[in-house]
Amino acid sequence: MAFVDYDDSIGMGDFIAGVHCFLASLLLLACCAHVGGQEQQRRFIFPEQRVLQIRDPSQLPRARLPEMPPPRTVVSLRPDCPSLELSLDDCIRTALANAEVVRVLAGVTATSSGRTIYDAAISNTQVDRERAQFDPSAQVGNIFNRRDTPQGIFDPADPTRARIVGSPTYDYQMSLGVSKPLVTGGTAELNVAASPTRQEIPTLLAPSGAPLNPESPSSVELRVTQPLLQGAGARANLAPMVIARIETERSFFQTKDAVQELVRGVIEAYWMLVAARTELWARHQQVEQGLEAFRRAEATLRARIGTAADVAQARASLANFRANLITAQANVLAREAALRNILGLPPSDGRQLVPVTPVATDWLPTAWEEILSLAAERRPDLIELKLILEADQERLALARNQALPRADAVAAYRWNGLEGRMPNGQCIASAAGEFTGWQLGVNFSVPLGLRAARANIRQQELILMHDRANLEQGLHAATHQLAQSFRNLAQFYEQYRAFAETREAARINLDRQLADYRQGRGTLYLNVLQAITDWGNAVASEAQSLTQYNIELANLERYTGTILETHGVRFIEERYGSIGPLGRAFADCQYPMDTRPCPNADRYPRATQPAENAFDLRSPVPARRARQGPPAPLAPDPGQSAPAAPEVLPPVAPEPR
Repeated sequence: MAFVDYDDSIGMGDFIAGVHCFLASLLLLACCAHVGGQEQQRRFIFPEQRVLQIRDPSQLPRARLPEMPPPRTVVSLRPDCPSLELSLDDCIRTALANAEVVRVLAGVTATSSGRTIYDAAISNTQVDRERAQFDPSAQVGNIFNRRDTPQGIFDPADPTRARIVGSPTYDYQMSLGVSKPLVTGGTAELNVAASPTRQEIPTLLAPSGAPLNPESPSSVELRVTQPLLQGAGARANLAPMVIARIETERSFFQTKDAVQELVRGVIEAYWMLVAARTELWARHQQVEQGLEAFRRAEATLRARIGTAADVAQARASLANFRANLITAQANVLAREAALRNILGLPPSDGRQLVPVTPVATDWLPTAWEEILSLAAERRPDLIELKLILEADQERLALARNQALPRADAVAAYRWNGLEGRMPNGQCIASAAGEFTGWQLGVNFSVPLGLRAARANIRQQELILMHDRANLEQGLHAATHQLAQSFRNLAQFYEQYRAFAETREAARINLDRQLADYRQGRGTLYLNVLQAITDWGNAVASEAQSLTQYNIELANLERYTGTILETHGVRFIEERYGSIGPLGRAFADCQYPMDTRPCPNADRYPRATQPAENAFDLRSPVPARRARQGPPAPLAPDPGQSAPAAPEVLPPVAPEPR
């Protein structure tokens, strides 16, 4: 034990030396804050951020784009490139397999829907976070202390002098507590505490020493708290968990809605490509027939039978046909690119996509009451609105509970014990259960007026009415979508039948106009060119209306929420191993990873030839030549001089197959 005379205590010089040491320590810390230059992980104190630190793009991680051949264009069609024949089932299966990020069709391209197959699993983790509030928790504390507080006493040998003495105290504080939140809102706790203490008492202070040295007080306490108003009840405490489950369901149905739009978009892109290829064939036929008409007009002019006006009209029509052909070629390339995009294929891989599923030509009767019932039950967007209402009701119940006054019942029972060593060296200890205590009471508190809580209730009530109105609007919009699709089905099918008749009538008209002109019975050459135009437009319109009818069938399934079921698509919950509740001891626990759509079932027929051939693509001019043979040459008129040959237009690009 140390004794320090007053005269030998800390002087002013020692105090100044201590201040210098403190300032030197601060300077050392400031130097350490800047050691290492840009290596921030070595810094002790970070400086202020006074500049914008923007890295050069070359310093960022690289994401290399895949290598691929250049895409086809109207000037580089590459008609000899190999074909990739795809049925509609193949396309849907490919799109589902590449649907890690769900894409939707947007005109002649495809964009991300913002949904992935991982969204539901990500949302599902919130359920465990809300469940965690009911997990038991344990707290263990172990603290070793040594305290030596100096104190001044009179020197027994000289009362006019004083001495500074200390009595070091050694103690160990151990605390162990286990608490369990209850579903009813209460908490059960079990706390154990022990704090052995030992003092080194100097001889001068021995008469006033502790009666027990060392001594070991201990206690065991069981405490239960239970809210009686605010925070009480299973529904109020389970509401966050229920809301988290509802949000997981919402995320799943949002993903399902996006996948439904993906399947519908694949069907639309497929049929639009079929329609574009059919129109391209019709434009090719127009160019071929226009070229033949142009050459015949030249021949009649050289034979002094026709007029220069007929040649000019034929030339203008042929140029217009070729311009339409370029537009049709570009449309085919754009539609193929859109199909590639939504399928998850690269823009170009050296092959051209060839649809081989023929369009459906039969009328499909639909029952209005049945599709209304299916839409009310199966549409994912309506299901999501219903789930939002369920979550609103849980939040309203929670808000009403939080508006109650706070009244908590508290009950505790405590067992106390003590043991130690007496000055004579003997040990004593209290008997088990000899010293006990208990506590029982109610704590009450309430903010006067409950203004914030009442405002929260009103807010949740208004949100509930707001979301109920959204559900009514969703039902209203769904009925109008179904009605529009119901009307479109009839419209497109009737248009298909009408355009089929128009095509046949245009073919007959073209055949008759050509026959009359070749035989010299027709004098107005414009009728032939108009007949060629009408026939090509009728073929394109027939294909467009029939493909629109097939697309509308998919739209109707989409609007009723059954497009996945009709194509045999289900969602598979894939799982993965991750860290468990107790760390690496349960590292192989399986958790949801994604909700991936399974492959679709075969539904559509598959042909052995391109899908556009189902439109009976036969040129009327070669068919007439096969029946009647080539036209006879025309004799020149001796009274007229032969005109100069007109400029020959560039050859027609071959039709891609």
